[in-house]
Amino acid sequence: MVDRDTDERAKTRADRLARFQPASGMVTPRFSGLASFMRLPVLDPAEAADQVEIGLIGIPFDGATTGRPGARLGPRAVREASTGTRALNHATGVAPYALAPCADLGDVPVNPVDAAETARRIEAFYRPLAEAGIVPLTVGGDHFITYPVLRALSAARPVGLIHIDAHSDTDDAQYGGSRLTHGTPFRRAVEAGVLDPRRCIQIGLRGSMDAADERDWALAQGMRILAMEEVCARGLPEVAAEARAVVGEGPTYLSFDIDALDPAFAPGTGTPEIGGFTTREALHLLRALRGLDLVGADVVEVAPSLDPAGITALAGAGIAFEILCLLAERVAARV
Repeated sequence: MVDRDTDERAKTRADRLARFQPASGMVTPRFSGLASFMRLPVLDPAEAADQVEIGLIGIPFDGATTGRPGARLGPRAVREASTGTRALNHATGVAPYALAPCADLGDVPVNPVDAAETARRIEAFYRPLAEAGIVPLTVGGDHFITYPVLRALSAARPVGLIHIDAHSDTDDAQYGGSRLTHGTPFRRAVEAGVLDPRRCIQIGLRGSMDAADERDWALAQGMRILAMEEVCARGLPEVAAEARAVVGEGPTYLSFDIDALDPAFAPGTGTPEIGGFTTREALHLLRALRGLDLVGADVVEVAPSLDPAGITALAGAGIAFEILCLLAERVAARV
């Protein structure tokens, strides 16, 4: 009976893997049809349980940005750019759609003028997915959106964090005392008990700050900060090794702000900072994180209206694919 049940589960999963495949560019041109993330099937979130294991989700919200707006258009632009993504990672050999059933679960229905209401909607959208064991890969939107996503994913226990960014995003308040902005999500998450600060590492921070409190508070909580200067001095292999040591074997969330990249490679973002990663370096760093217990991830702050050439959305799509490969390997390892 046990063997029969195991065989039936394996057959059911194989059927789902066959169903949830991206449309092939060898069958229909990549510039045709409606754009979805990676050309994957689009599925109503209410039908996702027992169907998919990784859900790609857009959160088109930038009502909490304090710099240049435009990230609300990020999910749409990344969807379009991602239609050029193929099925096999040439560097790692990972074929994510052969490892885990994936689908585009659409966009969270945000309130574009109300951050608190949007946070409630995001949490309500993600909580059933978390309960169903679906691993989310989110495209924002500004970085505020990570806070309610973490609240939904970390209801049972706090998680660790690998945060690749130009900014710490651990401010307390901005602009008239607002505590819900794209500069505050990780402070709010630590305060809410959904992030374990001793298992958090922030990589690539650089540029000027409004006040030292942002960095000092994070350090006082036990968060590890690897500023860009230290990254350059030590090199990517050491940086990745330390990230792995900080988060350990426990559940971990990966958040990639596109402004971690130098504006030469990602000009379309609200708060660009010179001296960042090249796209090549970002890919090498992500590939060095294989095997971690990732429970979700996001790519945020792509603002295509600030980048007419589209290279920022292209970078966002490429980074999202690399992260999808990490998530798919981990999901397959759990089966």
